[in-house]
Amino acid sequence: MAKGYVLDSFALIGYLENEPFAEEMEGVFRDAARGETRLYLHAIHLGEVYYITYREKGKDVADLAYTRIKGFPVSFVDRIREELLLTASSLKARFRISYADSFAAALAKINRVPLLSGDPEFESLQENGELNMAWLRSAPPFIEE
Repeated sequence: MAKGYVLDSFALIGYLENEPFAEEMEGVFRDAARGETRLYLHAIHLGEVYYITYREKGKDVADLAYTRIKGFPVSFVDRIREELLLTASSLKARFRISYADSFAAALAKINRVPLLSGDPEFESLQENGELNMAWLRSAPPFIEE
């Protein structure tokens, strides 16, 4: 059976901006394209990448990023079923994480796969046994304005 990961906006933006872990992400995408890894991405994180890119680089670059991501070998989750909603909301209530990040964590929990990210916001969930993390190597500290 193929291994899997949930991706968040941190991983995607870093890949698109050629951060030090971009090569690691390239390998993950190659594995997914070969069917060796299953990748999940919730539409909330696709939207997060879009709005951050739009704000920082303009609409044309955001549109290009959106189109590129839609071509990635990723299973896109575009619905919020009750289990996902309640799991994400529970995590948000108990931990200091953004609402969007609570959905990445919940999707990872529900699919029983690690969350692949470098965002330190997930450290408390891992430390408390709520989340299995796969940390991107060479990930810079993440600060959202």
